[in-house]
Amino acid sequence: MSGLKEKLYEKIEGWRPRTTKLLKEHGNVKVGEVTIEQLIGGMRGIKCLTTDISYLDPMEGIRFRGFTIPETLAALPKVPGSEMPYVEGFYYLLLTGDIPTEEQAQDVHDEFNKRKTVPSYVFDVLKAMPKDAHPMAMLSAAVVSMQGESVFVKKYNEGMNKMDYWDPTYEDALNLLSRLPEIAAFIYRYKYKDSIIAPDPHLDMGGNFAHMMGIDKPYDDVARMYFLLHSDHESGNVSAHTGHLVGSALSDMYYSISAMLNGLAGPLHGLANQEVLRWMQGVMEQMGGKIPTEDEMKKFVWDTLNSGQVIPGFGHAVLRKTDPRYQAQRDFCLKHLPEDPIFKYVDVLYKVTPPILEEQGKAKNPWPNVDAQSGVIQWHYGLTEYDYYTVLFGVGRALGVTANLIWDRALGYPLERPKSLTTAMLEDIVSKS
Repeated sequence: MSGLKEKLYEKIEGWRPRTTKLLKEHGNVKVGEVTIEQLIGGMRGIKCLTTDISYLDPMEGIRFRGFTIPETLAALPKVPGSEMPYVEGFYYLLLTGDIPTEEQAQDVHDEFNKRKTVPSYVFDVLKAMPKDAHPMAMLSAAVVSMQGESVFVKKYNEGMNKMDYWDPTYEDALNLLSRLPEIAAFIYRYKYKDSIIAPDPHLDMGGNFAHMMGIDKPYDDVARMYFLLHSDHESGNVSAHTGHLVGSALSDMYYSISAMLNGLAGPLHGLANQEVLRWMQGVMEQMGGKIPTEDEMKKFVWDTLNSGQVIPGFGHAVLRKTDPRYQAQRDFCLKHLPEDPIFKYVDVLYKVTPPILEEQGKAKNPWPNVDAQSGVIQWHYGLTEYDYYTVLFGVGRALGVTANLIWDRALGYPLERPKSLTTAMLEDIVSKS
């Protein structure tokens, strides 16, 4: 048993009594109330899911196992010669809640390397798809094509104790995660570059991805940062919830992650970063490519708002300050691409937009979110294909969703089955209130 799996088993055995006690002794304790607005409005804000992997703090942003993003980036072991941590070490944190040592991060790296050979039929599936297929459709198809590799399905069909479901789910998770970077890079090189770069077995996940993409340093750190920042965002967002929902039917990891990717592909979820970048480039075109002064940008922002439009990339349903994911990327840009013309526009917008939104008074959170900057970095390093950006998001989000699915199985979470009401029933409730 690997060091990570042994540590995870230890954590699971210690955690199960907590869940069991809550159900048996406190199952009838009320957590909150539900309003008609929440029922009709997409269940927003309803407290009805459990995850210990991450929590979205309104003031501190996303916390991974209790650690803020700055704390996470500072505490995790760094890849030698790089600014960013091992993605593998970060996954150790997501699964166990513990900051790994350098040796433990390297052990997970070695574990990934042992598993990362992609079956040849996956590439055959991708080559059989139309060349103009969307990259997310290709990634989802590639993932579900490996369903026959599922260790969970094999063990389940042989017969196994429910409390052991987490074990083959863990195996499926590591097998899939280890292969995702090569599949994602293959899609990019095959679709846009007509040439494939073989993986390097000596590199970590982020470094190997950058190598297979054919992009020089410091893009390896961009990849590590991007995968980490996009890994998890509580359980209620579309991609995370979809993965949990499908997994709750005991569908295996490949079905669950393929479904997760399909949810992520929607324009209201994973496509936001490319929409922001496209809007930003439109602003640059309107201004003739000239870097605006703060006064010029203030006028543009007010004109945009007064015309009934919004400033993409600003605001968040939960956060009440600048998204720490945005800040981490901003720090990277200030160090590595301060003269990039698109970043200069982003920089000016960052300085002038929040005060204007506060003065306007319509936005609960006038600060930028993660999507306000992530596309700019990809464009700077040569990834000018908008449609591919969500694939990068998908590779990162798989880290959090697989970790959640392992723990879902470890704690024996049941099939998800909420109850629906008719419109007439809601109207009847209102009439009696």
